Amino acid sequence: MRVCFGWRQFLLFVMLVFFLSHLLSVLELHHDPTSSHKTKSKKFNHLVFGPAAGEGLPNRLQCKGNKALNKACVSATSNISNGGDGVSFVTVFTVYNSTVGGTSSESTNVGKVSYNKVDRSMAILNTFINFIQLMMPQSDTIILTDPASSLPLKRNGVTVFPVQGEYSRDKLMLQRIRSYIAFLELKLKEQLRKPGKRINNIIFTDSDIAVVGDVGEIFSKYGDFDVALTFRNNKQQPLNSGFIAVRGTPDGILRGKIFLEEVLKVYRSKYMEASRMLGDQLAIASVVKLYTSLDAKAFGARQPFLEDINGASVLFLPCAVYNWTPPEGAGQFHGMPLDVKVVHFKGSRKRLMLESWNFLQSSSSNDLSDMLCLVLRSGRTKYDF
Repeated sequence: MRVCFGWRQFLLFVMLVFFLSHLLSVLELHHDPTSSHKTKSKKFNHLVFGPAAGEGLPNRLQCKGNKALNKACVSATSNISNGGDGVSFVTVFTVYNSTVGGTSSESTNVGKVSYNKVDRSMAILNTFINFIQLMMPQSDTIILTDPASSLPLKRNGVTVFPVQGEYSRDKLMLQRIRSYIAFLELKLKEQLRKPGKRINNIIFTDSDIAVVGDVGEIFSKYGDFDVALTFRNNKQQPLNSGFIAVRGTPDGILRGKIFLEEVLKVYRSKYMEASRMLGDQLAIASVVKLYTSLDAKAFGARQPFLEDINGASVLFLPCAVYNWTPPEGAGQFHGMPLDVKVVHFKGSRKRLMLESWNFLQSSSSNDLSDMLCLVLRSGRTKYDF
């Protein structure tokens, strides 16, 4: 009897310890149930720096603070012309507030400038144009927009082209593909009216990119492709839609149009639930997989390659060079390639795009590589954009 009574006391003691520890955990959770979430989602109104990724790795930008120890791309003072001639950068952009330059309770300070939501969107668009005109001065920029959207944008080398469609936030990615198709149809009609007229090569991009190298070289460097896409080592989303190039020939434009029409068809039939974002990337990947036997291994390499897709010659370019994303996303563990041509400030990195341009303009050396060190060292936290 004594033995049984002793075991009962022991079991009661164990149960009491378990109950008290569980109770303490619950009390701690109720005391601050979102503490871990707050830590992860906290936003800052300034850049937060860390060591530059890729230290010691070959063919990667090496930095000491914001000073580049080796040089990436080309200097912003070299005034690129090779490849810049005959390239049109085309983006889709609209505003959702008619009050531009007005006051707003949701303001953001970047340097000495305060922006409301619309103003900072316009600042990003202007910075997008600034990088293009600095790095590829012989190119032009075309803004496809909602006819109801009055863009306060008057700049040399920039054309605002209204395209009818549905530009709500939930349908913007879908409308972007439609607008690209409408633009290519316009170019085909121009060819019919004026046979033999020279058409620029076309690069469709997001408006939150910075061109930091000569991307026009792809049209002479990689053979007679019709369409170019950028790929990354990501099994779920191997292709990014933020950079799509189309060769400016009648055949190239026609095949580019047919390719995007196929993407739009797949988008509507399979990915409408992702129409706010990612739907276009999933649709592009679906079309590519439909006509090729490409697998994850093909997208894991860094070398460009060609594939025939529904009659179009499609060039696949590595995101690491033509669509590189700052730390907090792709590339953060391996640093920045020295031959990077496009930096994509996707998501919460918009502040970093404006800060980078301000840094470049204020730098006495006007050194693009130093600016890229600023980009490489930042981005390890969420910003307020």
